[in-house]
Amino acid sequence: MNYAAAALAGLAMTTGLAQAGGIDRSNTPFILFEKGRVLQLGYSNVTPTVSGTFNHPQAGLLSTKDMAENYNTLSLAYKADLSDKLSYAIILNQPYGADALYTAFYTGLEAHWDSNQLAALIKYKATDRVSVYGGLRYVRSNAEIFIPRSLFGGSANVLGDYTASADTDGQVGYILGVAYEIPDIALRVGLSYESEITHSFATSEQFSVLNGGATLNSTTEIILPQSVTLDFQSGVAKDTLVFGSIRWAEWSKWHVRPSYYDQVINDEVTGFDNDVITYQLGVGRRLNENLSVFARIAYEKANGGVASRLSPTDGSRSIAIGGSYTMDNMKITGGIEYAELGDAVDGTGVQFEDNKAVGVGFAVQFSF
Repeated sequence: MNYAAAALAGLAMTTGLAQAGGIDRSNTPFILFEKGRVLQLGYSNVTPTVSGTFNHPQAGLLSTKDMAENYNTLSLAYKADLSDKLSYAIILNQPYGADALYTAFYTGLEAHWDSNQLAALIKYKATDRVSVYGGLRYVRSNAEIFIPRSLFGGSANVLGDYTASADTDGQVGYILGVAYEIPDIALRVGLSYESEITHSFATSEQFSVLNGGATLNSTTEIILPQSVTLDFQSGVAKDTLVFGSIRWAEWSKWHVRPSYYDQVINDEVTGFDNDVITYQLGVGRRLNENLSVFARIAYEKANGGVASRLSPTDGSRSIAIGGSYTMDNMKITGGIEYAELGDAVDGTGVQFEDNKAVGVGFAVQFSF
């Protein structure tokens, strides 16, 4: 098995991501198993299209129009060896995010979440086949939301519009993992755990009419979920390998419930009822000394229930294709992914159906 074909699997798992469960946006670039010293730069652009319809008894069929905004993600990763057995990696990426804006039906409803992550990892090669790895991850996030008074029904004139802004907060978590390899057949099976992180946001909240529009300052705790990922790759023929992963993330713990909003409305702003399991399976093929290609499918089960207006999809299916071209010490990888987003119904009865997302991603890797 040629190493160039095997190395493609790691890049193929993170290139061209179109959609993921919860507010996941990008996997941690995992380069600890690359040979030698490498620097990797990554970029992706995602264009989701999410809209719903409501059959109003007097007005007829109404549309929310597209409420999901396009977004980009960037990553930077560096890996080097300290000895024959010890390696380290420094990683920067943007793992979580959300951008919702309604221009019809729920007109004015808007929410944004941005995050950046710095991770420092070490890998120890215990034997020729067994490695253990781990390290710390530092995540900084901020969020804001606007809910127009029209969504408060009969209380609209009493409450007014609602605005909340969460200042940037940074918290530390950790990553632990173990891997088993048989290099001769490009076999590697890895099991990784990422701890949950609890943000404590300094939050400013306001109902524009209630209490004269006074602003309440408080602390809002929001949990970014723990996750477990089983990933694998194996050669199946000369210059050909299969690869994939199964990832569980505890998104049922992610709930946004600012104090003032909770006191007045007695509910959360948004949240998820279910954990998310993501399945990915792909195949990579080395065509010649310079060019390799891959194809990958992914699946997330739909769970049913009432969907959040800020994330009105349920499950997904996707397919991705791409390739990698090597020139001397530089490797360029690109991919495109198309995702069908699962149908969902929100608390008002709006039907979100036939939605999709398209993602393109690129990574440039230099070996030294």
